[in-house]
Amino acid sequence: MVSSTIIIILCLVAFAVIHSITASLPFKKMVVNALGSKVETFYLPVYSLIAVITILPVVYLLYLNPGRVLYIVPSPWRWVMVAGQLIAAVVAPRAFRDSPPRFKLHLQLSTPDTPESEPLNIRGIYRWIRDPFLLSGLVIIWLTPFMTVNLLIVYVITTIYFYIGSVHVEKRLISQFGDEYLEYQKKVHRFIPFIKGHY
Repeated sequence: MVSSTIIIILCLVAFAVIHSITASLPFKKMVVNALGSKVETFYLPVYSLIAVITILPVVYLLYLNPGRVLYIVPSPWRWVMVAGQLIAAVVAPRAFRDSPPRFKLHLQLSTPDTPESEPLNIRGIYRWIRDPFLLSGLVIIWLTPFMTVNLLIVYVITTIYFYIGSVHVEKRLISQFGDEYLEYQKKVHRFIPFIKGHY
């Protein structure tokens, strides 16, 4: 019989594959070519919905088979950790608001020399970190005030996937904004606020 841990890992890998494909520029170009510019309005909501649907089996399996408990953080520290998670959860919506050009489909497919391109326009949270989604994701998972074996495995794999995803996004942003983004990388760190840029 296949262990619950292996099934959870396989579901997580399936999520990562689907999420990576739908986030890739070749897939987005294919969708735009097939459906035209009208895809702009619904691509991000559909992409987000697919991400939620494909991660639900992992959440359900973790609920059924959390594995051996490694630790439970006592009060009041658990509430400090939960407060940190809530603060991090506010960062993602703020990141969407602070840099709309990063998330518009037609701009993602543009390059600096195309008519539809827009300047990088650094503002809000992006003045302190280049990838607020990476930071908020890491804070939310690693400040969980309890840990089990299967949860730890999922968090380790997720952390690796988050970092690889961040590298992918950075390459796309270099393609989208060119030298402007390369200069920005030198000034702002990827996910550690308030320190000088680092790759």
